[in-house]
This record gives sequence, C-alpha cells and structure tokens, in this order.
Amino acid sequence: MKNTLLCCLAAASLALSFCFEKMPVAPASAGASAPAVAEASLLSGLTSHDGPTAGVEPPAIKASRDSLAYGYYDQTLGLKLAHTENKSLLQTVTDWLGTPYSYGASSRRGTDCSGFVTQVFKKVYGITLKRSSRSMFSTVQRVAKSDMKAGDLVFFRHGKGAIYHVGIYLKDGKFAHSACNGGVMVSSLNQPYYRHNFYSAGRVRGTDEVSPDASASDVVGMLAAAANARPE
Repeated sequence: MKNTLLCCLAAASLALSFCFEKMPVAPASAGASAPAVAEASLLSGLTSHDGPTAGVEPPAIKASRDSLAYGYYDQTLGLKLAHTENKSLLQTVTDWLGTPYSYGASSRRGTDCSGFVTQVFKKVYGITLKRSSRSMFSTVQRVAKSDMKAGDLVFFRHGKGAIYHVGIYLKDGKFAHSACNGGVMVSSLNQPYYRHNFYSAGRVRGTDEVSPDASASDVVGMLAAAANARPE
C-alpha cells in the first residue's frame, strides 16, 4: 500500500512539471547595449558637427585634452603648473629630455647646452639664436633673478670667469639644459652647484606672450612696442 502511494505521488509530480514552462531569459547583451549606444551617441555629438563649424574641437574636449597634457608635463618636468603656461615650450623640452650630451652638436642624437637652447627657441618661438652661450648673453635683456619667467635664459660662470653654460628657465626655480654629465635634463637653481655658479638671467626679444587676462589696451601697447623696437 505504501509503495502504491509513493508511485502515485511521483506520477503526479511528473505531470505537473510538464504543465509549467520556465520563462525565457533575455540575452544579457540586449540590456547592456543601451549604455554603450548612449555613450557612443554622446561622443558623436561632442566630436562631430554639421555646417560651418564642422571639424572644430568643442571647448569641453579641448579643456580636457589640455588638462591631460599639463598633467603629463607637470609629472615629467617636476613642475607645479597653472595650466596657463606655454605648452609648446613644455612639450619641446619634454621631447628633448634624455638626449645625450655631445659637444658642438645640436640634434636629438646629441647636443651641448647652447645647441639645445638654439633648437628649442627655433621650434617654439621661431627665433634663431647665436650659437654660443657667451654670444647669446650679449644679445639678451638682463632680468633680475626674482623676475624670471618661462623662456628666459639662465647663464652660469665660474667666479669671474667667462660664461660657460646656458639653460632655459621653466618655473619654480627649475630650468632645462644639456649638462655634460647627463645630457638634457631639468635641474633646480637651488642645487648648490648651480646656485654657486649662477651668473645672470636674460630675456630674448620675441618671447613675450600675451596673457589670457590682458586687456585690449595691453595688447595694443605690446604691438606698438614691438613695431617700434629696433633690431639689434
């Protein structure tokens, strides 16, 4: 009797299993595709335009790109950047980092201090400088150490001897140069050796940049001064 009852219950359970069908599960990709489509649409809207502004980078993307670039230069050069500095100068110096020292040379395969400076100025400012550090010093406008700004040249000499070394001031007391013991690098003017042998700083005509905060009258004044300047 007991066995008969068990057999009946098993048969009933089997019959019920055929009456209920499991609901199909939607593919995972169907739900996951929505965010991807939305993101693609957003990116397309930011990077593509119709009409006369086609190809113009949106301000938001440009700002993001600039922020990433400044962050990279900040880390690579060891500076605290305000994101208003000359990016061309920062990029060019960064590109030359690690170039070995080679007396009398001025290429990425090897360069001395004045060769490095002349190449950077030609690339960044379109200015051709004289080839030696001493001849460079004879053409610059001397500036106080406390008034130095990015792009100024820094000169060194031993005691009362002749100028023997030149570099490009960046920021935070740091300058880029090609040293005979390490090639192109960024050093600090506060290092004992450079602090002891620092001679003067000089500004090359043509490196002044218009500040983003400059007024219209400031710009007019700078243009007038440039027009009236006599070549050396």
